[in-house]
Amino acid sequence: MKMVTNQTLVTHLLKMSLKHSELEVEEQRPIPEPGPNEVLIQMHSVGICGSDVHYWQRGRIGDFVVKKPMVLGHEAAGRVVKVGSEVKHLKEGDRVAVEPGVPREMDEFFKSGNYNLSPTIFFCATPPDDGNLCRYYKHSANFCYKLPDNVTYEEGALIEPLSVGIHACRRAGVTLGSSILICGAGPIGLVCLLVGQAMGASQVVMTDLSPDRLAMGKELGADHCLTVKREDGPEELARRVEGLLGAQPHVTIECTGVESSVQTAIYSTRPGGVVVLVGLGAPMTTVPLLSAAVREVDIRGVFRYRNTWPMAISMLASKKVNVAPLVTHRFPLEQAVQAFETTRQGLGVKVMLKCDKTDQNP
Repeated sequence: MKMVTNQTLVTHLLKMSLKHSELEVEEQRPIPEPGPNEVLIQMHSVGICGSDVHYWQRGRIGDFVVKKPMVLGHEAAGRVVKVGSEVKHLKEGDRVAVEPGVPREMDEFFKSGNYNLSPTIFFCATPPDDGNLCRYYKHSANFCYKLPDNVTYEEGALIEPLSVGIHACRRAGVTLGSSILICGAGPIGLVCLLVGQAMGASQVVMTDLSPDRLAMGKELGADHCLTVKREDGPEELARRVEGLLGAQPHVTIECTGVESSVQTAIYSTRPGGVVVLVGLGAPMTTVPLLSAAVREVDIRGVFRYRNTWPMAISMLASKKVNVAPLVTHRFPLEQAVQAFETTRQGLGVKVMLKCDKTDQNP
């Protein structure tokens, strides 16, 4: 196939340093040809995730290290422009949301339905796998989901972070009447709020250092918002949370990864309750483990998500969940570096890149 314009956003290490990365827009790449079980997508909307910025700034997240130029982006939706010979459920013109994690093999995790835990899984924009922040992108058709007419491309792209909220609330056992503490009012904390409410939570408290982010949480329906100061002690914060709710929460969803916040999460949660760790922080973290043990507080991890796209699409199509207010900034793909800088500075909530030159609408 001849070379055609397929702009992509690429991050690579500057002089192989793990601390400083370059970000650039490539002008020319071949449009990929879909395999028998793949579809070619003209990308429309791609959200910028904190992990994208982390790879740009640090060149690594944990054991995932950027060693060669890598296309960023994994919160995505677009339009199918070509289908592989074996694809039956999608056709040209279908609007789809992309689930970025695709199992490479039918291992024990795949068989048990826990495919997100497969150590060999392909995942967009996780080294060494390229992401989908580009004009055209091919992907496994089984992990592309048709969008209803009343769900926009941007909402389709936001299914990815929404899925983190769904998986976190499932892992936490959120149900009718649950009281929830959410530590961190960034994009992931906010989607956990939306999902928790949809699943029947009776009260939700959100904490954050930023009054502006908490204001968004209040706008989206949080019952209580608690502004945290860096000098606040975890046990004191736990008492303040209990005072707001009238009792300790059944569930705490920790979305920051900050050590003191994890400590607050454990101290806050009622005996027999659940703490879910969504935020990723330091590899080694000091926590009050004895407090959790003697009160039978379960501490559960979250790694991405699994089997969430159908539920997320239903939530959006039914209008039970509204993610549209999360998008505060939009940039054309040509201004991707400016868009990433906006995210790095913590401006707004969700920055969306528009990849279709002919359609910059939501």
